[in-house]
Amino acid sequence: MARREELTDEQWFLIEPLFNKTDEIQTRGRPARPVREVLNGVLWILRSGARWADLPDRFPPYQTCHRRFQQWVRDGRLRRVLEVLAKDLLKRGKLDLSETFIDGTFASAKKGASKSGRPSGAKGTKLMAVADRAGLPVAVYAESASPHEVKLLERTVCQRFSDERPEKLIGDKAYDSDPLDEQLKKLGIELIAPHKANRKRAKTQDGRKLRRYKRRWKIERLFAWLQNFRRIVVRYEYYADNYLGFVQLACIIILLRNYF
Repeated sequence: MARREELTDEQWFLIEPLFNKTDEIQTRGRPARPVREVLNGVLWILRSGARWADLPDRFPPYQTCHRRFQQWVRDGRLRRVLEVLAKDLLKRGKLDLSETFIDGTFASAKKGASKSGRPSGAKGTKLMAVADRAGLPVAVYAESASPHEVKLLERTVCQRFSDERPEKLIGDKAYDSDPLDEQLKKLGIELIAPHKANRKRAKTQDGRKLRRYKRRWKIERLFAWLQNFRRIVVRYEYYADNYLGFVQLACIIILLRNYF
């Protein structure tokens, strides 16, 4: 039986074809370790939040797991796995983009270089996410914590895992912006957000549609799911792409859970 942080046989069966078998071919030195063993080692780091050097002996050497993880980040492997899973879940009717939710959260950066701005004096990274009607991840994006979330909304939507666009995107008062409304309309997306108390222009939101806002807790639940993977709570990666790679891997696990 697989441990809690490791892939089950059913989960591995789904994603095994998406990992290149040449990863296990090594022409010199010792034989390469199986992809599943390496991936389970990376998942242990993701779940525990521990240092790479603390990886238990039951996994391949931490240098191997770290090197292979960085390779998957660089070649976009994790992103492609997410795209295939999202497309399949859409076909199965288990991913619903008719109503989606967006928000951002802050992760302090201990070693971050790029994309680790300082809002209010705190050095960190802003993690943006979009959740579907059931709270499943459909887009994630990491950026410096300095820019306002309104400026990151379109970039986040463009990082979605499927070609299909959300029909309705629901956010909090931070996203109350007429230019943003028009910008998203051109993409075929309707933005729904409560008006700010100090709004000077006439109201543009339909009160009936704002009833959807009461379901915005689903994006908060998605962040709670993501933060169960402790490596995401604090950014220890020097490069933002590696941090985003861990977030993408967590999203893969969340999507896999909805197959069974």
